[in-house]
Amino acid sequence: MKKKKIVIALGHEALGTTLPEQKEATKRTAKAVADFIRDDYQVVITHSNGPQVGMIHTAMNEFCRLYPEYTATPMSVCSAMSQGYIGYDLQNAIRAELLNKGIYKTVSTVLTQVVVDPYDEAFYKPSKVIGRVMTEEEAEAEEKKGNHVTAVEGGFRRIVAAPKPMDIVEIDAIRALSDADQVVVACGGGGIPVLAQDNNLKGASAVIEKDLAAGKLAELLDADMLVILTSVDNVCLNYGTENEKPLSTMTVAEAKQYMEEGQFGEDDMLPKIQAAIDFIGDSAIRSVLITKLNKDGTYVSGGPGTMITK
Repeated sequence: MKKKKIVIALGHEALGTTLPEQKEATKRTAKAVADFIRDDYQVVITHSNGPQVGMIHTAMNEFCRLYPEYTATPMSVCSAMSQGYIGYDLQNAIRAELLNKGIYKTVSTVLTQVVVDPYDEAFYKPSKVIGRVMTEEEAEAEEKKGNHVTAVEGGFRRIVAAPKPMDIVEIDAIRALSDADQVVVACGGGGIPVLAQDNNLKGASAVIEKDLAAGKLAELLDADMLVILTSVDNVCLNYGTENEKPLSTMTVAEAKQYMEEGQFGEDDMLPKIQAAIDFIGDSAIRSVLITKLNKDGTYVSGGPGTMITK
């Protein structure tokens, strides 16, 4: 019998913020991943990298500030670095948890590039804040380089575009590993954003919304299910108000209606709902679960969460 293929998207809470936090968080997260594998799912994992890529970007900027003769590190390279070290912790934690359960599987991380459209309107309206707080003088220097900055409390920070994912360069490799029943970590942080130029791929000064990339990954792998692990038990209507209402189920049509009503936060739940809509499309088979892990890292089937279907 063919195994069901599932893509699991890990949010910030599943990874922690600092290096020690990440080490411990990945151990907890590995338990949930191992539970899905034990239940005979074919698992591909993707993850956020917000705190991590910000930390790397800040560190590399500080290095260049101390040593001006060195070239500044592009965002695409910072993204690649974050994929490497998050993937390293994740794959080792998952491998150890699987062995603890008597399950022998190869776990590997695929450095993943995601193609974006150079004419995506996001490049004309940068929105993602990155890096450390800068002085006015430093902000002016960034603008002279052609970068965008925005005023924040205490100074200025750089902002970059958040284009939509169009294609995944390494999708055939990811599919081959998954079809060989290996556990794959891919598309970390939304993937390394690249622009296709003839036979070359050029890193873009951007970050890709991780949930949209997870949806694209699930779509291209023809997965049966996308699981988005976040910081809340359920998708809620009227979130944060007295009339807050958690949802256990939702159809694509209902999701679109709630989006039009402005029910979902633009930088929080909205991209998750959009990813669900894009992935499910017209399929009567595909589904999306949005939920969070238990404190011990386990996930109980049939527990809290919002299941989205056609």
